[in-house]
Amino acid sequence: MLPDVEFLLMDSLNKRITFLNEVIKELSLTSISAIHSRAEDLAQNDLSREQFDLCVSRAVANLSTLSEYCIPFVKLDGMFISYKSGEIESELINAKNAISILGGDIQSTDCFTLPNSDIDRSFVGIKKVKKTNKKYPRKGALPKNKPL
Repeated sequence: MLPDVEFLLMDSLNKRITFLNEVIKELSLTSISAIHSRAEDLAQNDLSREQFDLCVSRAVANLSTLSEYCIPFVKLDGMFISYKSGEIESELINAKNAISILGGDIQSTDCFTLPNSDIDRSFVGIKKVKKTNKKYPRKGALPKNKPL
């Protein structure tokens, strides 16, 4: 659909990467690759750090933690889009400091209900406005257990 755009898919579970690589191969997709890695490791690699126009995530952690994992991948003026479930107002308030420390600024929050359901979801758009300090993301379980 977007042949001029390169995509990098990352997951910490190799089982999912194996599946994604099979889909990529079966559909003869180009300009897309899947890599087995943890965000906190790959974000410290100069080939990945602050190299992407856009980073998206699914709802795997609170917004502070997700921001620490994702914002380091985004280049200046790029965007991090977080896919969140349920009510997010308190999560947004709690994440503002972390997002600022990491070099981001909340630009938009788009809330919607999934079609034919009563399930609420949101996209939180965070713009990268300054470089992220090299100490982020922190290693291990620190981003999850002690959010910024």
